[in-house]
Amino acid sequence: MASGELAHRVVNEEDLPVGHVVTASGRVSGVHQVGTPNPDLSPFAADELIQLDETLIEATRRTGIRFSIVVGDLGADPAVGAEQALAAAPESEYSVLIAVSPNQRVIEVRSGRGIAHRVDDRIAQLGVTAALSPFRDGDLIDGLVAAVRVMSAAIASPSA
Repeated sequence: MASGELAHRVVNEEDLPVGHVVTASGRVSGVHQVGTPNPDLSPFAADELIQLDETLIEATRRTGIRFSIVVGDLGADPAVGAEQALAAAPESEYSVLIAVSPNQRVIEVRSGRGIAHRVDDRIAQLGVTAALSPFRDGDLIDGLVAAVRVMSAAIASPSA
């Protein structure tokens, strides 16, 4: 793939998990609320979820890479939990996952094999660093938005 070209993969909507759709732009948008289907119990306000979704859309358009976010308990070994979450994501081979377990105070960033050359440890560390300050202030959405924006900017404009 030459610089500046985007690879387009065809996604069969029948293969997507419940709560996922292919948007008009071709991006897969999905919702999964663990535990209860009642949206009134979500820890996030609608405007926060919209902000996060718009950030994910922009990052995907900018980089051609699917970004996913998981917030919740990652299990006894958060690294393994993040790997499992990435494996369950649509097009995981071409995805970046930011997994946050607030109660464990853990942030894990994983990338699929198909994009590992573009999303390396340096990019992951930039995302974690960008998220830390808002997380310390108790603002999970701002931290996630900052992580996605910083990572997508670094991916789109690699250093020489």
